[in-house]
Amino acid sequence: MLYEISQLLVSVPDSKKVLPNVLNTLHSIMGMKRGTITLLDPLTQELKIEAAHGLNDQEKERGHYEVGEGITGRVVETGKPIIVPCIGEEPLFLNRTKARREIEKKENISFICVPIMTGTIVYGALSVDRLFGDHISFEEDARLLTIIASNLAQAIKISRMMEDERNHLRDENITLKERLKDRYNSYNIVGSSNKMREVFMMIERVSGSDATVLIRGESGTGKELVANAIHYNSLRAEQPFIKVNCAALPETLMESELFGHEKGAFTGAIERRIGRFERAHGGTLFLDEIGSLNLNAQAKILRVLQERELERVGGDTNILVDVRIIAATNKLLEKALEEGNFREDLYYRLNIFPIYIPPLRERRTDILLLADYFLEVYSKKYNKDIRRISTPAIDMLMRYHWPGNVRELENCIERAVVLCTDHVIHSYYLPPTLQTSEASNTVASGSLHVAVATFEKELIIDALKTTSGHIAAAARLLGTTERIIGIRIKKYRINPKQYN
Repeated sequence: MLYEISQLLVSVPDSKKVLPNVLNTLHSIMGMKRGTITLLDPLTQELKIEAAHGLNDQEKERGHYEVGEGITGRVVETGKPIIVPCIGEEPLFLNRTKARREIEKKENISFICVPIMTGTIVYGALSVDRLFGDHISFEEDARLLTIIASNLAQAIKISRMMEDERNHLRDENITLKERLKDRYNSYNIVGSSNKMREVFMMIERVSGSDATVLIRGESGTGKELVANAIHYNSLRAEQPFIKVNCAALPETLMESELFGHEKGAFTGAIERRIGRFERAHGGTLFLDEIGSLNLNAQAKILRVLQERELERVGGDTNILVDVRIIAATNKLLEKALEEGNFREDLYYRLNIFPIYIPPLRERRTDILLLADYFLEVYSKKYNKDIRRISTPAIDMLMRYHWPGNVRELENCIERAVVLCTDHVIHSYYLPPTLQTSEASNTVASGSLHVAVATFEKELIIDALKTTSGHIAAAARLLGTTERIIGIRIKKYRINPKQYN
């Protein structure tokens, strides 16, 4: 029975889901007539029946107690078991669930309640009607239930720690996003590292102003997302947000695209064209890769920034525009200044409020947060039930240097989701660029022996992770012996303690 209960508790991450099955096991093997698992709410400090056997839903709903109230409340308060030889003669027994009609019939029902606790922390109480017959002492009943309660406490502790960690990461990220008012649903800036907190703080401070912003960072770090966040949390949020990729426009069309042109201004100009600056009037113009602009276009942009007016190509009329400029670049503008490829006066006009987006290698604590986010996005997109990323795959993600930053990570996760055939993203679903000898602890020979060894190591690590580093339980999970698992752990230099 103890073996079956321990297997139940390690079968799923959320211990609450298996609590009814634990009581069903007690019933089927020990003949328990009634039993309850009552847990303490850490916020309200109220005791409530979480799982029950032998009680209907209405009776279970009535099972609410304060700490110190009744037998259950007293056990949680003191952390010590209580044995009641006859519930009809015990004034502390409240029968709040109204489930035991035997009290009214004066039948002799014994009741045992033990604390669910680890160390000095009490999570609740496990209570049952007597298990053994009269020839077995009450102390034996209590001893067996104490062992079960100890296993329950460990499972609840691990489950709550995992839940707290998930909630902490989620709440921390949500809090940062709420400061920026989630008015633009698709900008999705994910991160909780100290460097990203600085970015969020800068976005918050500049969004309410009309100051020109220069966003700097490597390719793939999310500069456009930051521009989105600034505009859609500014006073111009309801006005146009026009984006221009300066590197994608040929020099011959650059001025026409930005400032527009009059009919007949050049060959092919068969009608008047409104430029991006005019289209962005009242709103924001995002100039991505501004370091790619030629000097002539730079001079005209400088005039718009200074005078708030422009002329269309081939025109002679000054057009007033009210536009906020957000620029972005992955180039070192200071080097371009030295080489004469970027105007110094424009640089200082753009660099009023610089925001630096750190590369992914400088905020490694965000890698798993981003990976989980992209896993959820692409699991929905491709209609797949993928629940987690394996430990070896996580190790590979954490060790890689990510030259393509967040964009590269997103592509890796999408690829893995497409290849995945079960509920887990394994390391062999990741791109070859991540399959390094450092990450896999193998030589790059490509032999069958190495491939089998890598797969075997990953299975053992996953089993140890599932069983919280318990070697014997991992061996049973893999259908082998503890001795064989021990040999393999030594061979692959696996440390089971890190999965405790």
